Amino acid sequence: MPTAVAGRGYSVRRATDVPPVPCPCGESTRIVTAADGVGCSFHVTEIRDSVRHYHRKSAEVYYILAGTGKMELDGETVVVEPGTVVTIEPGTRHRLVSPDGVRTAVVAVPPFDPEDEYFD
Repeated sequence: MPTAVAGRGYSVRRATDVPPVPCPCGESTRIVTAADGVGCSFHVTEIRDSVRHYHRKSAEVYYILAGTGKMELDGETVVVEPGTVVTIEPGTRHRLVSPDGVRTAVVAVPPFDPEDEYFD
């Protein structure tokens, strides 16, 4: 799991050491979580057809690593492709759809909390 050295102020983690978990977006590798205490979370998520949802507390930044798709943001649709960055403020309903799948890095501030995930 993580390589951490007490008192050094850092940790090193490899995505290959973290098992992916199912989520409403698809499958997520939760590399940095609230338990790490750094004020954000960092997930790499594989998405084909996520469920529309929003967060009341967390803002999210999606960075598209691979694949193309369409992201719905409060009823508007934008095309995403590798290199696209989408910032999502708390309260913004969103979902991503891709027939072939999208791989995205997601940073959430404050860290992702499953209790802060709401579905219509």
